[in-house]
Amino acid sequence: MFEHENDTIAAICTGTGGAVGIIRVSGPRALEAIRRVWRGKRMPGPDFPRVMLYGRIMSGEAEAEPGAGEPSLAVFMPGPYSFTGEDVAEIHCHGGSFAARRALRLVLQAGARLAQNGEFTRRAFLNGKLDLTQAEGVLDLINAGSERAGLLAERQLNGAVGSIVRELRAEVVRLLSECESRLDFSEEDLDWMQPDALCAQIGSLRKQAAALALTARTGTLIRDGVSLVIAGPPNAGKSSLLNRMLGYERAIVTPIPGTTRDTLEESVSIGGISFRVTDTAGLREAGDADPVEAMGMERSQQSLGTAEIVLWLLDASAPAESFPAQLDAMNKAESAVRGKFIPCWNKMDGTALTPDELDRACAANQLSAEKTAGKRRVFEHISARTGDGVDRLFRRLEETAWDGLPPAAQSGAAVVSERHAALLEQAVNHLDAACECVRAESWELAGSSLRTAAELIGCITGETATPDVLDEIFSRFCIGK
Repeated sequence: MFEHENDTIAAICTGTGGAVGIIRVSGPRALEAIRRVWRGKRMPGPDFPRVMLYGRIMSGEAEAEPGAGEPSLAVFMPGPYSFTGEDVAEIHCHGGSFAARRALRLVLQAGARLAQNGEFTRRAFLNGKLDLTQAEGVLDLINAGSERAGLLAERQLNGAVGSIVRELRAEVVRLLSECESRLDFSEEDLDWMQPDALCAQIGSLRKQAAALALTARTGTLIRDGVSLVIAGPPNAGKSSLLNRMLGYERAIVTPIPGTTRDTLEESVSIGGISFRVTDTAGLREAGDADPVEAMGMERSQQSLGTAEIVLWLLDASAPAESFPAQLDAMNKAESAVRGKFIPCWNKMDGTALTPDELDRACAANQLSAEKTAGKRRVFEHISARTGDGVDRLFRRLEETAWDGLPPAAQSGAAVVSERHAALLEQAVNHLDAACECVRAESWELAGSSLRTAAELIGCITGETATPDVLDEIFSRFCIGK
């Protein structure tokens, strides 16, 4: 747990190498610390709240020299109307590493201490500026790898999850009071709900909690993205496709088989989903490869076993008599794939066959007629060199990633995280137990189960979160956030 939470803390809250560096200071002595290291015609303070002022960063030596000190900006944001709910002051100086680090060192010498990971956001939570779901939304927004992930994080930061969870908990607490009143005023003739009616309301809350927990699968897809492996024989155009997906020349492409000797990983956004794409070394008989290429192929095989989606490329420009061997190698490779498998003919610009003719040629060899999981294989047909068919392939990848999941984030619906889902699933179990106890009119046990459900749901927003839970969540933040 963070110690000295009433201290004045400071940290650089911008990344190294940017055009501007920002030093953020929060706490009771934030203004004093800034004023000790910064000078201007107008000084930050209550007279100029939330106004950006021009001046210079001054060290002890610089004050004695005319014109010395780094030109910079300063702003003061008095609490409680600030991000942390405390007095907050900032210095905006030149970017890079030296200027920002020097300014931070001066602020620390002026009485602040270095902030710990996530301490600014934690103070915002402790001071009631954010609930725990919104604090997690800050981290999700920082880590967002696609526009859809960013939108999801923004909705969470704006309270989409927190408001629903608080309403759910309030209803559980209301039903808890109904059960407890039967114990406290058992001799009174009060207007209590009938057990069946009370059980129906508990069941309704149980249904809401379970439905909300199911959105975690959608949230995981949007936040974490999908691992996609491009595999196939040497010279099938895997690196060319990676370059086409990225929009620039990332991988070396030559007509020489075995050019790619190791896996190459990049991220690309398709349909708002972040795909972690791995370009692999071409797979062929190990006896035909040198030791370095053999090591690359071994890593390719490992990638096949861990990928969520495998995109297998075949060479449509090769002689037709090679098709049976290509498809046979694909069938063997598919046995090592745990995720979803998409077969794709590449280099369609280099063959005289149309997609239909290519599929019929395969069918004649009784290869494309093979069924996987009871469904006929559907091949994609592209040219990574010209881009033909790639948009259709992208739509296939997006549909495969969703795999029947509704893109809830597009409609503005609340989407929970895995932490939230685990708590909701536990709450559902206790709501089920409460309903059974209500039917048996075991009011004390029913109250105990409802109380536990309320605590679990409250842990999502932080209302009942323990210090250990807070430590675990905010430790994932960087210093300065």
